[in-house]
Amino acid sequence: MGLDVHLEISRARPGRSLEEALRAAVVEGRLAPGTRLPATRALASDLGLSRTTVAAVFAQLTAEGWFTARVGAGTWVAERQAAARPGTVASVRRPGVRVDLRAGIPDTTGFPRREWLAAVRRAAGSPAADLGYPDPAGTPRLRAALAAYVARTRGVVVPPGGLVVGHGFGDLLLLACRALHDRGARRVAVEEFGLASHRALVASAGLEVVALRVDQDGAVVDVLDDEVDAVLLTPAHQFPTGVPLAPDRRRAVVAWAQRTGGTILEDDYDGEFRYDRRAVGALQSLDPGHVVYLGTASKALAPAVGLAWAAPPDDLLGDLLAQRELSGGQPSGLQQLALAAFLEDHAYDRNVRRLRAVYRARRALLEEVVAAELPGCEVGGLPAGLHGVLRLPAEAGVDAEEAITRAAAARGVLVETLSAFRAPGPADPASAIVVGYGGATPGQYERALVVLVESVRAVLTG
Repeated sequence: MGLDVHLEISRARPGRSLEEALRAAVVEGRLAPGTRLPATRALASDLGLSRTTVAAVFAQLTAEGWFTARVGAGTWVAERQAAARPGTVASVRRPGVRVDLRAGIPDTTGFPRREWLAAVRRAAGSPAADLGYPDPAGTPRLRAALAAYVARTRGVVVPPGGLVVGHGFGDLLLLACRALHDRGARRVAVEEFGLASHRALVASAGLEVVALRVDQDGAVVDVLDDEVDAVLLTPAHQFPTGVPLAPDRRRAVVAWAQRTGGTILEDDYDGEFRYDRRAVGALQSLDPGHVVYLGTASKALAPAVGLAWAAPPDDLLGDLLAQRELSGGQPSGLQQLALAAFLEDHAYDRNVRRLRAVYRARRALLEEVVAAELPGCEVGGLPAGLHGVLRLPAEAGVDAEEAITRAAAARGVLVETLSAFRAPGPADPASAIVVGYGGATPGQYERALVVLVESVRAVLTG
């Protein structure tokens, strides 16, 4: 409890320099694994810093895996394996260790705990009137903050009262599908590549699922007809192939909805993350009267926040709220107020910019490694989002996908095949691996790419 540690702290940046000094002390062995650290209050007093600063540093290093902590017991230096030599992958081959390179998993190691705690404190200090049963559509304060955010960043056209807040994307998708079914809808088209869980949600609402082919210009929407009542699309960044919906197809699907009275369900799951240029605006802005815009905080903040939002057409809003009532539950009012405060302080924008820089660098590294180490392979799709598609040589065939994922898993790295996202139907002979770059820690990511290269080479060279 009285442990003395020599740490050089900059008074200009005390929090950052303390974090760097503690990390260096662990790496250099001055703080050995299993060492119990001083209490934050004691260390803050010794260093002449605020306890809040020290606590935030401890939380960050614990999240990164340098420290371990037990509530009410203390904080220790975590047990660590010997560092791997450059070019080796020993640290990701340890028994039981899995580095997750699956698609759609965000980086939560840098979750802005201090800013979120400040937002939670503001939420807890809300007027008593805000702490009662929340409006079924969501707290007015959060809906106002979200309306301003999506209008500014994604071009979404919606008044604050036109938004509905949900537990997550799946929650709102199911409510929308049930509302459409009650209005007479029977068939919903989906992109042939996507999450099986989303197709299952659509089907659970009593709707028939019809798959649309996806090519280099996104979903082939010109086959939509009067027999299809709605279509679920990821137009900004098709999941998981990574291609955008071409401008002529954006216009075509809107024209289809206007001609037939159909509904477009727009899944804008990672629209904030485009790295080569400014992101294309939401499809919803072309026709708010026929598009249900769906967004989520999971990628831009963290899945644990557990909040998403929908901007439905005016004539669907009442039906969506009726389904909200029938579901028997809605998101926590305090959580909604915390996110509202987080948005109002522009902490949400700052976190998006931070993550955009992280993911841009990881995407670039993936492209560099593939170009240098895997001739005949390429990274497809937009430089955007939290994943890339590693396209294998044409002669590899679909069997190579499964073989590569098994080889990588045996070495401790989890990736997914492109085929795993395909709706039931005829198989495309092209093969690819979907590589997520959000879920791994920075050190794990670089080493996991080495494993992935080894696995691809082992399969392709026989």
